[in-house]
Amino acid sequence: MTRAIDYGGLMHRAMQGVIADVLQRVADQGLPGEHHFFITFDTREDGVEIADWLRERYPDDMTIVIQHWYEDLRVTDDGFTITLNFGNAPEKLVIPFNAVRTFVDPSVEFGLRFETQESDEDDELEEAEIEEVAADDAQKGSGEVVSLDKWRK
Repeated sequence: MTRAIDYGGLMHRAMQGVIADVLQRVADQGLPGEHHFFITFDTREDGVEIADWLRERYPDDMTIVIQHWYEDLRVTDDGFTITLNFGNAPEKLVIPFNAVRTFVDPSVEFGLRFETQESDEDDELEEAEIEEVAADDAQKGSGEVVSLDKWRK
């Protein structure tokens, strides 16, 4: 069976590219005007590097604000690093783009939300279940039209 075009994955990577481009501009030129960002990320994601005390305080997800004080913003193909001030204690954070769940710039009412991506194995299982149901209906001679929406998450 031919695999379908993964529009969800393509959009996910494109939205990560928007964040990368914006952060690279800020790294190069600073924050323009009133722009500032709220970025929520999954602290459990592979590649996230934060201080142990931050991980204890935020075991699932954490929201950072990039606005008045930040240092050493560096953007890579896979994510970004930044030093932020937490109660007068600078902390370096390493955040892969795959960990980002939301990116919001409230100054211009812009936001992106990333849904958690299911593994390919789960997608294949879901497709197999849908095919199985369709095959069962065909064998029964059912003329009923079945909506695939009831299998979508």
